[in-house]
Amino acid sequence: MYVRPVGLGCMGFSHAYGLAQDKETAIQTIRQAYEMGYNFFDTAECYTGENADGSISYNEELVGTALKDVRNQVIIVTKFGVEHKGDHLELDSSPKKIRESIEGSLKKLQTNYIDLYYQHRIDPNVEPEAVAQVMKELIEEGKIKAWGISETDENYLRRAHAVCPVTAIQNRYSMMARWHENLFPVCAELGITYVAFSPMANGILSGQFTPQSAFEKGDFRNNMPQYQKEGYQKAEKLLSLLKDLAKKKNCTMAQLSLAWMLCKEDFIVPIPGSRKVNRLTENFEAQDVKLINYEIEKIDALLDSIDFDIFGGHSS
Repeated sequence: MYVRPVGLGCMGFSHAYGLAQDKETAIQTIRQAYEMGYNFFDTAECYTGENADGSISYNEELVGTALKDVRNQVIIVTKFGVEHKGDHLELDSSPKKIRESIEGSLKKLQTNYIDLYYQHRIDPNVEPEAVAQVMKELIEEGKIKAWGISETDENYLRRAHAVCPVTAIQNRYSMMARWHENLFPVCAELGITYVAFSPMANGILSGQFTPQSAFEKGDFRNNMPQYQKEGYQKAEKLLSLLKDLAKKKNCTMAQLSLAWMLCKEDFIVPIPGSRKVNRLTENFEAQDVKLINYEIEKIDALLDSIDFDIFGGHSS
């Protein structure tokens, strides 16, 4: 199935941005995203949050319910191997745990197969070959069609790929977070898609927020360095350039940020997320914004001159 240039990161409907969005609204919004053209939907086993009534919102359930009657027309992506434990992550990619996770995800997603199944984070206690072997078995059993790795490095990727070909990696990437660009040649060599999470640096590149912006209790952005005074000041030159260029291109800063990424490599698929339909439309239409080489070079030259303060942790 052809993947549209921009996918949808569904995490925010239930995780990391304060209280979960109410179930019916979230399901309706995800469905509207499909109807406007999105066909790549990213979720994870650990994307859970608290509803207003104190119950638990499971992101996979929202995605599965919204898309169950169009299942064969979409690519559903989920992840295993991570559990949020307060302020830290508990990692477990043991074969036994993977087997438990796949069954739970299939049930919540209301499907009998997953299109792309990611190892959410590298587990230092499990060798990549062992994880890849389980992925190979799951593909043979028809439970997954392909697999990937999130937040991988080159060595781990190559070792895993040698056992069972990796279809995609999902790493952080934005104008302000470029430390994984060294993986681009590896992706090109091995024919691997680079799925970029947090492509707008958790919203700061949209130009919609400042250090004075008020976020809900439990919203990860409250503690992110780019939303603190010093971090924001480091980004101001970039934000000013994007604002001016967006005006000239008759687009938004968010669209410009995504268009820059889409111009970088043809194997990059950004997955911005939002709970708002108008933002989803805006992000999806970024594929229509075209940048010329001079504009890209001007942006890159500025990026090379700034050492950004940017969150690089576990918000995917």
